Amino acid sequence: MATQTIFFCLFISVSSSGTPVFVAKGQDVRLDVQGYMTVKENLKRLNRFQWRFNTSDNVVTYTHEIETQVTPKYQGRAEFFEGNFSLLLKNLKEGDSGCYTAAVMTVIRIIRLIQSVKLTMSVYLFLERVEPPVLTVDSVSYINATCNMTVTCRGQKTSVVTSSCNNSTCSHVGGESRGAETSPVPLLSVYVAGGSIICNHSNQVSWASDTKEIETICLSKSGKTGMCAHTHTRLDLVLHAMLTSILILLYYQDQTGGEEQTSPGRTTPTIYSMVGLPQPQPVNHQPLPEDLPMTSMPESLYAMVGKTTSKQ
Repeated sequence: MATQTIFFCLFISVSSSGTPVFVAKGQDVRLDVQGYMTVKENLKRLNRFQWRFNTSDNVVTYTHEIETQVTPKYQGRAEFFEGNFSLLLKNLKEGDSGCYTAAVMTVIRIIRLIQSVKLTMSVYLFLERVEPPVLTVDSVSYINATCNMTVTCRGQKTSVVTSSCNNSTCSHVGGESRGAETSPVPLLSVYVAGGSIICNHSNQVSWASDTKEIETICLSKSGKTGMCAHTHTRLDLVLHAMLTSILILLYYQDQTGGEEQTSPGRTTPTIYSMVGLPQPQPVNHQPLPEDLPMTSMPESLYAMVGKTTSKQ
């Protein structure tokens, strides 16, 4: 009876047993084999180890103790490591997203089966980097002197997110803001940090954001209530400063007047002191010669008036 020899391949392709890995386009990723030491211990001569894409497309085949063959389609883009059976994929493209399976092909006879080594299949998703989102301000209002804003965050191929924010927090109003952590769908989120409203757009491999300062929003788009509040505040400050200046001026004037009235000693006469406080002067009854020239100026207006009066 003739004996036939064939290769039998056993794949374990339960996706729930694998861990999703997210990689950006253009990057490299290394796929490792769990329990590779068990694989090495059970490999026999002529046994074949393979990495396959979507269970049908062969990436690399390693024949134990003989050779490693990379499929022409993956030449220059795939590298196999015999030491731990890992696969390095380079410069990933959109078409590289899918399931990669590691399996051992063993030699069997027609009835007798040489047990195959079971390996875990993992799912790998390759994603594009997200584009920057756009944050817009829909409305601004003041309630109890608090600035309240309604904003909209838009991302690439992502539903719009609308939020209501103040100077400390944002609350979700409408739209889908979050996806599952293992989902390739981008995530949009709106929150307050560092005095700004931040619209964040991200996925598992990249993120981008758009921000707007809260103070700028409230000043540039405030309603009449907000403007009146600022106007009243500034007017109160101006009036307070003017009133303070007037009180200080009156105080110093009062202090200066008191010093002039209480200071002792003879001072230079002024119009106020001469008119308000006249002092009697001795009268000289001897007439002055008419031809005698005047050699000196009168001492004061009062003195001149007094001498003229006494002459009569």
